[in-house]
Amino acid sequence: MTDTGTDTDVSTATQRLRNGTRAWHEALERTGFATAMLAGTLPLDRYVGQLAAYRVVLDALEVELARASCPSVASVWSSDLVKLPLVERDLHHFATRGTTPEPGPAAQEFAEEIRRTAATEPRELLGILYVLEGSTLGAMFLCRYVTEAYRLTDGNGASYYGSGDRTRWAAFAERLDRALGEPVLQEGVLAAAERAYRHIALISGELSVGLDGPAPVWRALSL
Repeated sequence: MTDTGTDTDVSTATQRLRNGTRAWHEALERTGFATAMLAGTLPLDRYVGQLAAYRVVLDALEVELARASCPSVASVWSSDLVKLPLVERDLHHFATRGTTPEPGPAAQEFAEEIRRTAATEPRELLGILYVLEGSTLGAMFLCRYVTEAYRLTDGNGASYYGSGDRTRWAAFAERLDRALGEPVLQEGVLAAAERAYRHIALISGELSVGLDGPAPVWRALSL
């Protein structure tokens, strides 16, 4: 799935990442989880289950980003990108109301992928960060569906879904493009972004069991 177009020598990192992962992004929008959320029929435990999975993933990613010595990572990672406390706030809200689903194995597999990446090529953590930070922009659109479906008020239970910020994204993208100006640096980061999407697809697949939707996205796109 890596973008190998002839214009890679003039494309920015974010352009290559966007183009190279578009098919994954579009396919995830058609999963049973996503379509049920848009229809307002997603069971609460599936929504909270996604948050529980993301807590595992974000805990691993943010720890590795914060301690990475790679100059590229240091130039891009910033404290305003931290999302773990928001997810934990949401999970606490639902736990007090008796909804405490356990994350499926796909979340731990993703966390292990993050730790392997940090140990072998920490720059590629930026591809994973691109995917997860970008997902908060989509969550801005979905937030109203979440708040209406579960009758959430004052942001309670929707801290993570309401965290998207286009100004923050623009600053992040600018830093990413500066750090990854050379096409050779972009290749590995794009590959890591694709791996991140595959793991998210696996999480979404676990959460889509029993819901209407297409065949699992990872089967269609992984090869």
